[in-house]
Amino acid sequence: MKSHKYWSIGAMVSMIGTCYTGYKDMKSAHKYFAFSSLICMAMAIYSGHKMISGKSGKTKEIVAEEAAE
Repeated sequence: MKSHKYWSIGAMVSMIGTCYTGYKDMKSAHKYFAFSSLICMAMAIYSGHKMISGKSGKTKEIVAEEAAE
């Protein structure tokens, strides 16, 4: 799933920015990087969950159909 890869990369970049701005003591930029990191991580977890749970749901339906026949 492409969206999971892009959200994960965005989270990694924003976490690096958070560490850098924290090290340089830039409080306002640090706040924005931390918030964007939180959003990217939440979306990466959500898209990963959709990716994992979507595949298992389809296989359960196929197994149930085969068992009914």
